[in-house]
Amino acid sequence: MNRRTHDHEYFGTVSIENGWVPAPGYVLRRQRILATLEPLLRGSLLEVGCGAGALVRDLHAMGFSCTALEMGGEAREIARRICADRPGLQIHSEPRPDWTGRFDYVLAFEVLEHIEDDRAAAEQWRSWLKPDGKLILSVPAHPERWNVSDVWAGHFRRYTRASLHAVLESAGLAVGHFETYGFPLINLIEPVRALHHGRRLRERSKAGDMREASAHSGIDRTLETRLYPLQSSRVGVGILKLCARLQEIFRNRELGTGYLITASRR
Repeated sequence: MNRRTHDHEYFGTVSIENGWVPAPGYVLRRQRILATLEPLLRGSLLEVGCGAGALVRDLHAMGFSCTALEMGGEAREIARRICADRPGLQIHSEPRPDWTGRFDYVLAFEVLEHIEDDRAAAEQWRSWLKPDGKLILSVPAHPERWNVSDVWAGHFRRYTRASLHAVLESAGLAVGHFETYGFPLINLIEPVRALHHGRRLRERSKAGDMREASAHSGIDRTLETRLYPLQSSRVGVGILKLCARLQEIFRNRELGTGYLITASRR
């Protein structure tokens, strides 16, 4: 198995040496993100909350001029190592004052639910867009699906279609494309992940480890690393390709576990 940072033919960036592999949910979300971005004109792009940096590394290879923001120190260091072979891709620890009106695209995947004042965050992201720029983001869907994995990750909420529309429109964004992703595979995986995260939460509580969960949720691949040999096998890749096709078929139904949205600056 290749443990160094490399490009998998279907999963994109993999970096076992840095403790990061693409989880199935990430793989399916990435497929829909790439499908959304592929037809767009290449331009300047900012990914907010880039985590381990795998996706922004892939987008840089697609021809976008990429910048990233990651405020978690551990994740940021991993991202810088993973993206070291992408010249010009800068990963910042804080927003810069010269970002106002600078970017064609601002991306934020599985970030908004971590922020208590989500409207203020959306307003800030809007301010970084050029007048005709687009915000592309994903969030976990359906409050009734709240589980221990949300607690583990440090989420404040899961969204309904209406609540997400309200936040974005109040921030001065016009919602365009809106789809769900993840059905049916992630619906089946969520209970397993909840059991794993419940155990991790109990272990952390017993150890007195009260570190901010959000800083680790995007880079913790403890379970996924153990399962990755199966996932990356010929059979595993085939199953994920089939599931990616199924989620595409059902993307306009309220069956998936997350929303993927494109909104334009008004």
